[in-house]
Amino acid sequence: MSTAPLRPADRGEAADLAAFLRRLVHYDKAAAVRLQLTGERLAVFGRPASFEVLAVRTVLLDDAPAELDRTVSAGELLELVHAESEPGAPFGVPEAVTGPPWAGVLPPRTGWRAEPGLPAPDAIRAAVAAVVAEFRTRTEALAPEKRTRTALDAIGHEIWSRPLGDTALPVRAAHAAHAMGFLRPAPVRVPAASVPGDGGAPAEPFALRSAGAWLRLRTPYGSVAVRRAGLGAFGVSVR
Repeated sequence: MSTAPLRPADRGEAADLAAFLRRLVHYDKAAAVRLQLTGERLAVFGRPASFEVLAVRTVLLDDAPAELDRTVSAGELLELVHAESEPGAPFGVPEAVTGPPWAGVLPPRTGWRAEPGLPAPDAIRAAVAAVVAEFRTRTEALAPEKRTRTALDAIGHEIWSRPLGDTALPVRAAHAAHAMGFLRPAPVRVPAASVPGDGGAPAEPFALRSAGAWLRLRTPYGSVAVRRAGLGAFGVSVR
């Protein structure tokens, strides 16, 4: 079923969406995204390959259609966003694809509450840099005959499963946020769609929220959500 073209509120919204999609496709050429429209805000959900988290980017639209809930190819959507000669011009929505399992198990829209213990933004960036360096050092120290996929995965699991600061958020969530460009320093003001509900207010510090089994690291550029039991456990309502 065809959908009316989507018009970003400004060229910055289109550029940020393109950057988000480009990163997803970089990690997985066959990446899919689920699009959900609420009012004039389009939530774009993706799962960066190998990180076991969901990445979420919200785009503010002008003249949004009445409804939209569709899983599409991230690469095809990126091509449509790039196809417009004028930045911020309306772009089409690809045809629906058969969604991967994660696309049916999304974080709740409401019921989020603040969680304590999240380090400051600079400390989060430093923590990510430290564990990336540790992973590289430990894997490079392995003898060639011991540098197997099993050994590398074991080291990675031990490192990426560690909690971030005094929280229950695994370090892999912060690493994923870094990979998606969500940890970069924020400007004085950010687009209204970058942080749902903030209406273009001055950028707030990073925040950690929880809702049921979900944890969400929110930044001015997007969010990363992870289930405490991992995305492989689909013990929640499918929508």
